[in-house]
Amino acid sequence: MVRVARKREFLIFARFFLALFCAVAPCRAQFSPEAPPGSALSIPTDQLIQPEALNRFLVEANSVGPVILQVGSRVMFQQAHIAGSAYAGPGSQAEGLKLLERKVAGLAKDRWIVLYCGCCPWNRCPNVGPAYHRLRNLGFTKVKVLYIANNFGADWVNKGYLVDHGE
Repeated sequence: MVRVARKREFLIFARFFLALFCAVAPCRAQFSPEAPPGSALSIPTDQLIQPEALNRFLVEANSVGPVILQVGSRVMFQQAHIAGSAYAGPGSQAEGLKLLERKVAGLAKDRWIVLYCGCCPWNRCPNVGPAYHRLRNLGFTKVKVLYIANNFGADWVNKGYLVDHGE
C-alpha cells in the first residue's frame, strides 16, 4: 500500500511540474533574455509585430508604410513574399548582412522598418536575430520584426494576406 501511495504522489508531482513547464514554455519560446545574441529569441517582445496587425496596416494604410525587408532565402522570397517587400539577403550570413546594410543605407534612422523571414519556426530562425541586431547597432530606432510562429506559408500566405511572387 505504501508503495502505491508513493507512486501516486510521484505521478501527481510529475503532472504538476509538467503543467507548470507547459504554462511557462510558450513565453520563453517568444523571448528569452538568456538566448544567444543572434537568435530570434533575443529580440524583445515589444519589438515584434503580429502578422494580422501588419497585414491590417498594409490593407488600411493611406500613408507611407514601413520599409519591409525579407531577410531569409532568395528562393523563398521568389516563391512568395509580403506585397511591397524587398529582398535583403539572409541575416545569418555575412553577405546577407552587407546586402541589408546597402538596402537601408539611404534611410533615415527613425524610418519604420519591418524585418521578416519565415523559413522555419520562430525559435529556430537563424536570420531575423542577426538582421535585427545589425540594424539596431547601425542606429535604426524603429525596427520591428514580424513574429512568424511556424513559417511564412502557414502564418502569412495561407491566411490570405497580401502576397507577391517573383522578384
